[in-house]
Amino acid sequence: MLTSAMGFRGGMTAPHRAAALAGRDVLEAGGSAVEAMVAAAAVIAVAYPHMNGIGGDGFWIIHRPGQDPVAVAGCGRAAGLASPDWYAGHGVTDALPARGALAALTVPGTIDGWRAALALCPRGHRLALADLLAPAVALARDGVAVTENQSRTTAEKLDGLRDVPGFADAFLVDGAPPAPGHRLRQGGLGATLEHLGRAGLRDYYEGDIAATHARFLEAAGSPLRADDLHRFAATEGPPLTVPLRAGRLFNSQPPTQGVSSLMILALFDRLGVDRPEGFAHVHGLIEATKLAFLRRNAELGDPDHMAIPAQDWLEGGALDRLAARIDPARARPWPEVAKPGDTIWMGAADDQGCVVSFIQSVFWEFGSGLVCPDTGVLFQNRGAGFSLAAGPNQLRPGARPFHTLNPALAHLEDGRVLAYGTMGGEGQPQTQAAVFSRHAMFGQDLQAAVNAPRWLLGKTWGDATTSLKLEDRFDPALVAALKAAGHEVEMIAPHSDLAGHAGAVSLHPGGLIEVAADPRADGAALGF
Repeated sequence: MLTSAMGFRGGMTAPHRAAALAGRDVLEAGGSAVEAMVAAAAVIAVAYPHMNGIGGDGFWIIHRPGQDPVAVAGCGRAAGLASPDWYAGHGVTDALPARGALAALTVPGTIDGWRAALALCPRGHRLALADLLAPAVALARDGVAVTENQSRTTAEKLDGLRDVPGFADAFLVDGAPPAPGHRLRQGGLGATLEHLGRAGLRDYYEGDIAATHARFLEAAGSPLRADDLHRFAATEGPPLTVPLRAGRLFNSQPPTQGVSSLMILALFDRLGVDRPEGFAHVHGLIEATKLAFLRRNAELGDPDHMAIPAQDWLEGGALDRLAARIDPARARPWPEVAKPGDTIWMGAADDQGCVVSFIQSVFWEFGSGLVCPDTGVLFQNRGAGFSLAAGPNQLRPGARPFHTLNPALAHLEDGRVLAYGTMGGEGQPQTQAAVFSRHAMFGQDLQAAVNAPRWLLGKTWGDATTSLKLEDRFDPALVAALKAAGHEVEMIAPHSDLAGHAGAVSLHPGGLIEVAADPRADGAALGF
């Protein structure tokens, strides 16, 4: 994939080909971009289970012609029992566990996010829910070929997962990681998706599936109960927004780090960099990242407990003052601890002008590792993002944890609507900045902007270093200049997963749809 896929009837991008094809088929059948995304979300939950699933959370930004973008947050809240005192009574006093039943402490929100998004379809919900979920049901029952990415990730994370209830039966083969190409069947998950197609998505929270999960979670030792599931509902409202010279950007509200993604690009816009790929471009974005992350780490959390609303962080004067702190020649010291997490991002556009930016996650690879044997659902460990210490991200019953997830969308000055995003935890805002700046600010082809070498400021998987990781495709002169400016540089593989699995969809005013997918993943960009 060297240049963007193009078409006029629809566009779909996903980090797994099966999900991209499922979305394409819905668009070809006359469905909207929202319906295509629900079909793709169900399929990728089956096909990429180490990165996402229906036991996790999901976030949407939806553009509908003639209307302001709307954000949907399928963001689960902490269990009613989930307090520091409850965890202390279970021997947890320093940090919340990342694996096992005690890590499964927030309601999975993505399924009700699907429901809320479908209600916003600009032409109404045209296709039956059962038809949208049918490709995922078939794939779960017939089996999906395990990707190299899943096989490798399972091996890397096995020590923390092999003994978590349900994990080995669901994802190991005779106690070992599956080889690439192994046929992974998930009959329980397929039956769950089929049941949801018949009974409706609220059954996940109020019906038979909710009752099954409540019994399983309590028996396993999770603080989640039936009442927590019953009370949950996804929310919708205006996204965060900030103007740039290239256009107006939108991203998710807290508790996601969407405000960080917007801050990075708004700060960089103020530096006046006039050409891509040089020292000023890369150094400027990295330094903007540091300032955005410093404020994020200190103040971001559940919006009910933040001192200053995130939209106020994006006020022009505040951004001007912050941008003035960037040294154009020297790197700011960077001792900050990175935020972990993995996920999937997908984008879609239809021929009626609806554009969707969507992200779905179980937080760490394979989430909590806890799998319900009756439903095949893997539960997220998003609650590990809480702190037991006082502050905006302190664990409280009903609170929302810090989220790395943040789907992005932009209205560009020339009339294009651009949906873009990536997986990668700490790297999400950084990869968004790389792709957006290259394409929207400097005019690179959309696919070329995704393909280009990227960087990550922060730790690698299983490593606590906070160095600046550069893919080993950058110009050696640029690498030398970054080192000379004080950046602690570490080279990584030329097309590394650490740099994220990005994608983008661009709808032009004349109806052309441009699509890009990341060669670092297992996906496809389909324009037709």
